[in-house]
Amino acid sequence: MAGFEGFEKRLELQFTGHDDEDHSPTSDLGLRRLCFQTLESILHLVQCTVVSAVSNHYFDSYVLSESSLFIYPNKIIIKTCGTTQLLKSVRPFIRHARDLGLSVCGCKYTRGSFIFPDSQPYPHSSFKDEVVYLEESLPDHLCYKKATVMPSNLPSMTWHVFAAADESHLLDNFSGDTYTVEVCMTKLDQTLARKFFRRPHDGKGSDLAGKEMTEITGIGDINPNALICDFAFDPCGYSMNGIDGDRYSTIHVTPEDGFSYASFECIGSAYDVGRVVKKAVQVFRPAIMSVALTCPAGRRDLWARIGGALKPMGYKCRSCVADEFPTNENIVFQTFSTRMN
Repeated sequence: MAGFEGFEKRLELQFTGHDDEDHSPTSDLGLRRLCFQTLESILHLVQCTVVSAVSNHYFDSYVLSESSLFIYPNKIIIKTCGTTQLLKSVRPFIRHARDLGLSVCGCKYTRGSFIFPDSQPYPHSSFKDEVVYLEESLPDHLCYKKATVMPSNLPSMTWHVFAAADESHLLDNFSGDTYTVEVCMTKLDQTLARKFFRRPHDGKGSDLAGKEMTEITGIGDINPNALICDFAFDPCGYSMNGIDGDRYSTIHVTPEDGFSYASFECIGSAYDVGRVVKKAVQVFRPAIMSVALTCPAGRRDLWARIGGALKPMGYKCRSCVADEFPTNENIVFQTFSTRMN
């Protein structure tokens, strides 16, 4: 029997219909007007549920039974693991957004290589099936599309990307120093991974057990300014969403021996990319990992800061590839391993 699939599928949908340039709290909640019952119905199609939630003035954050959901006024980010059918959320999200007067203008789907690919149901049975499903689900005006598999020197680590945009999103000036980083870690240090197991019959709720895991593992130190919503699964496993102003971070852990996996994702600023990734990696000390950095065009230089931060920890960069996408972003995909791997 296959173990639990830790590698997440990640979907980001961008919408227009209100002041996208104003990142301060406004009276126009946009997508945040989607009621909880609507979200539940969409998540039911995906085959996951909400287990915890927290919000601020900028966005709503949900910890799911299998990963995370973030809803901004003009953007939805959802990532799910296991055998969830994430792409079944595309059509209903677009339909319900249309009812709110919002139109989809950009889409990006990313994932790593599954540990147990044969266990994935349609449309996640192959990247080709995923791309066909996305193309059939998106409206025709998202006519600028690109699908690619970014390779590496580690056969178990490849990065799959599909991006689509309409003309307005394509021509939008995506600038600044903001990045999104997705770190996928396997073969976790066994001693550190044990911290994500609960003691049998501990009598604690999942929220309290999760808070203790956040403290004893050092996850709370990655961004001390973040408000953390954490959740511990029984008998093992952990998820957290952190919110800091208009930026999020999220961690998900599958600690079982043989298929241990942890992911870290966040939005940040260029100056801290190396420091943040280093702090996250220190929590797990994986033998193998990939880092996918999404950044504005012209800022590929940020990848060097990640390698520079990981090298003193004993990690060697095994491969580095970069590509441009119609969402006005570059993705730099790197793989690392300890020197004995």
